[in-house]
Amino acid sequence: MNPSRRSFPLIAAGLLLGSLLGCTSRGGCSGDYCGTLVIAAAGEPDILLSPITQLGIARDVSDQLFLKLADLGMSANTIGDDGFVPQLAARWDWTDSVTLTFHLDPRAKWQDGVPVTAADVAFTFDIYSDSTVDSPSRSALREIVAVTARDSLTAVFRFRRPYAEMFYDAVYHMRVLPAHLLRDVPRTAWQAAPFGRQPIGDGPYRFVRWKAGESLELAADSTFFLGRPHLRRLIWRFTPNLDVAVSQLIAGQADAIEVLGPPANLKRVHDVAGLATYPYPGNTYGFLAFNLRANGDTSAPHPLFGNRELRRAIVMALDREGMLHNVWGGGDLAAVPPGPMPRLWSLWDSSLARNLAHDSVAEARLLAAQRGRRAFHLLVPTTSGLRRQYARLIQAQLQPFGWDVRIDELDLAVVQQRVGAGQFDAVLGAWYSGPSPIDGTLQNWTRRGFGGLNPGRYDNPQLDRLLEGAARTRSREAATRQLRSAIALWNSDAPAATLYAPDNVAAVNRRVSEVTIRPDSWLALVRMWRIPASQLSGRDRVGS
Repeated sequence: MNPSRRSFPLIAAGLLLGSLLGCTSRGGCSGDYCGTLVIAAAGEPDILLSPITQLGIARDVSDQLFLKLADLGMSANTIGDDGFVPQLAARWDWTDSVTLTFHLDPRAKWQDGVPVTAADVAFTFDIYSDSTVDSPSRSALREIVAVTARDSLTAVFRFRRPYAEMFYDAVYHMRVLPAHLLRDVPRTAWQAAPFGRQPIGDGPYRFVRWKAGESLELAADSTFFLGRPHLRRLIWRFTPNLDVAVSQLIAGQADAIEVLGPPANLKRVHDVAGLATYPYPGNTYGFLAFNLRANGDTSAPHPLFGNRELRRAIVMALDREGMLHNVWGGGDLAAVPPGPMPRLWSLWDSSLARNLAHDSVAEARLLAAQRGRRAFHLLVPTTSGLRRQYARLIQAQLQPFGWDVRIDELDLAVVQQRVGAGQFDAVLGAWYSGPSPIDGTLQNWTRRGFGGLNPGRYDNPQLDRLLEGAARTRSREAATRQLRSAIALWNSDAPAATLYAPDNVAAVNRRVSEVTIRPDSWLALVRMWRIPASQLSGRDRVGS
């Protein structure tokens, strides 16, 4: 992707990373494998165990430590296996319509020297599908009956039935885990397993250190079987919010940022000669989600938002286009989504959202039929300046209709805890979505997401049937028809008001070359980025 100006043993403490990574103890590192990439991040991982985390930054880090059997290609195709790139699996074949066999690369090893085997693959599936561990990806694996090890290098997947995204489901959701290090961890203890803060993986980078609240560092594995990474170190520097992260990038304290956000940040970076911007299709969308269940009691309906007509009235009262212009400016950087979707999805069609367009007259008429209190608390994470801005706009827009919106700005971890427990009225959220609209909608807006990715516990059996029908078909056209019907139904029910879906713009220091960004995972190809020897700075040469 070309840059645009427009736009459970920890490695022993005494290990000499310098000698391991080809660095000298005196003169520092020099040559083609010495670059250090500092990433400014508005947030911090919760745990580096991919079956547990729901955070995008944790996935970014974990994807450098743990490999999949195969990964998505730049085409982002999820139908069949076209375009997928081998990782742990050197090759694969279909024995019959419901049996998929992976042949592992014999060169793959865990970073403690133990070979990666098919037993690790079977163990990983067992963990991801275990109801006690309760992985967010568990329901995405529902059509896989079993994963077995035919021999040490052959893993066999059996499916319930043939369907379009079989291969995608088999490889995309699971990062293979080391059975020899995790088998004895009680399933009830995975949420706080020490391994999650001191992991040993099989990927291009090794874990070095994690300073809570400050930074996380990985070091390149010079023996990585798919090719030595060109960047010697990856360092995530945690910041309290996006604006601070952008400021660090501009000041030269960081080299890269995943997304710049609002136009003001894009302009700040555009004016810095040493920074390049990289636009790519957005994979997130923001929304105001209503809790359809009572605050603190998921067995009862919410006294306000359990009412479908009242939810619809609020959505129509909100001038979402006006808010978008206020926050994002008048350019093409973001749009109001036509449903719960990012701009990455080909399903995007503005006609889907016509039934709940801004209509203050209709809103007033609907509210006139409602009785009782008109006050609710709105949860907003302090880490998101953008969502805090939206909260104030929503508060101001609803006030003329008699609504008292009380904004609760809280730490992100507290917001997540309250949403997971159902202890809220409404929340400003933003979902990072994968490339599959079927999987993304099922995870976020059906019973599968209760207590997690479906914040308000929205539940409509008719929508479930439409989505399940889309998932079962092997026809792209039939799947699209059913998905469109499901999105139209979701819009009509108004479990949330979609607010914005940006096209992402990353920024990277110009000294970094060969930057390629895959839209669904911006650091998926970071091991191929490089800092030429002529562009090395002091921090690139410093030993770990």
